[in-house]
Amino acid sequence: MRANVWTGAAQLPYDLDDAGQPATQGSKERRNMQDTSGSGRAEPAVVLSGVNLSLGRDAARVHILKDLDLRIDRGEAIGLLGPSGSGKSTLLMVMAGLERADTGSVVVAGEALDSLSEDSLARFRGRNIGIVFQSFHLIPTMTALENVAVPLELAGLDEAQERAARELAAVGLSRRRQHYPAELSGGEQQRVALARALAPDPRILIADEPTGNLDEATGAEIIELLFAGHAQRGTTLVLVTHDPALALRCDRIVRLRSGRIEAVPGGASAGAKL
Repeated sequence: MRANVWTGAAQLPYDLDDAGQPATQGSKERRNMQDTSGSGRAEPAVVLSGVNLSLGRDAARVHILKDLDLRIDRGEAIGLLGPSGSGKSTLLMVMAGLERADTGSVVVAGEALDSLSEDSLARFRGRNIGIVFQSFHLIPTMTALENVAVPLELAGLDEAQERAARELAAVGLSRRRQHYPAELSGGEQQRVALARALAPDPRILIADEPTGNLDEATGAEIIELLFAGHAQRGTTLVLVTHDPALALRCDRIVRLRSGRIEAVPGGASAGAKL
């Protein structure tokens, strides 16, 4: 049987508790403080348990995510808030299977990601997870239509071009579908990126500062399209933002600071709606 590369014993110099033991073996009280489980929904879209991740080597190694527990329910919209360097984008990468945690378990759409090979993980991500980045990441040598069709073709879905055309129409770009990224404005490029992310009808939509490179008016249009896609399709949405007002549009807010989920003063969960 394949060794579990995500949940093995920690070999890294993580924080020690008062008894000198690794913090990943901390008390039940601490684990409950980290828990930001939602309520009222039975089937989770994402469950993270005891997740740690460090990046870099030797003296340059940095402990990014620290003993995180998080549950996100199916169809829920989560606003992920925190200062720069708090681990927000890294947490998204772990959820998407783009980074492998050092310890802990990651279950997404009912699948334990540690059990998947790299190829299987890529196929799983293509079927279940849509990602919208701050910097668009469109293929410059492909038209808008071709960019949106890419994940559909990789998944072997029928009528990829026709489905891509419908997705572009949904974001108001029917007349721009034969244009290349360099011929589109920043807002139009992000619309293409959103159409590409939604085209395979993913169970989970991850957006990492999707308006960060846009002006205020264009960013507001992208956010409306993002939440419309979430509402119309019942997709679980995980949105990273620095904007508390934007996070308030989500069902629940999760705050990160220094790689940990932050408890709200008075003992309330950091995942509560504020």
